[in-house]
Amino acid sequence: TCTSEFDNMKYDKILAVFDLDYTVWQPEMYQLYGKPHYVRAPEELSPFELNEAKTIKEGMILKDMGGSPMRVFHGAPVALAEINKFRGEGLDIRAAVASRTDEPGWAKFCMDNLVVEDGATLSKCFGSRVEISFDNKKYHFRRLHKTTGIPFEQMIFFDNEYGNIKSVASLGVKCIYTPDGMKKEHWEEAKKAFEL
Repeated sequence: TCTSEFDNMKYDKILAVFDLDYTVWQPEMYQLYGKPHYVRAPEELSPFELNEAKTIKEGMILKDMGGSPMRVFHGAPVALAEINKFRGEGLDIRAAVASRTDEPGWAKFCMDNLVVEDGATLSKCFGSRVEISFDNKKYHFRRLHKTTGIPFEQMIFFDNEYGNIKSVASLGVKCIYTPDGMKKEHWEEAKKAFEL
């Protein structure tokens, strides 16, 4: 018989939930001058910045009308690509969004076009598990629980706003505060919390 390294885990399912604005990406939607659109990647962008701005179109990035590029914080694509890898290895772990962004259409466009390290779009990583509304994030999590069946204690949440962290933690969700955007260390902390 074949066994997986995940066979003896104490969590049968895990839901990793990400805020979008200033947790997954920057700038925040309210800081943009108009809907992001494709432009050729400027030569002055460093390789690191180009990697953060990677899209489904080779050599192209998303910018707003004022010239600000959409960039994904390094920890988010690392986490999402590893979640995809874990799923392929048999672990029932999923990614989701809980966001109060004020431009949901722009956010959807960015999710459809920005990619993570394994080449998957953010939309593909999150699937249908996307909660975007102005509600308190507790309501986002209640809806995510209802649609996924995953208990709050088997969820982890990344957010740059401490008020959201405090609110969601009261449900029993493990929370990681990301005041300067999602970093690889935040994902490492989450893996440790779930013994991955």
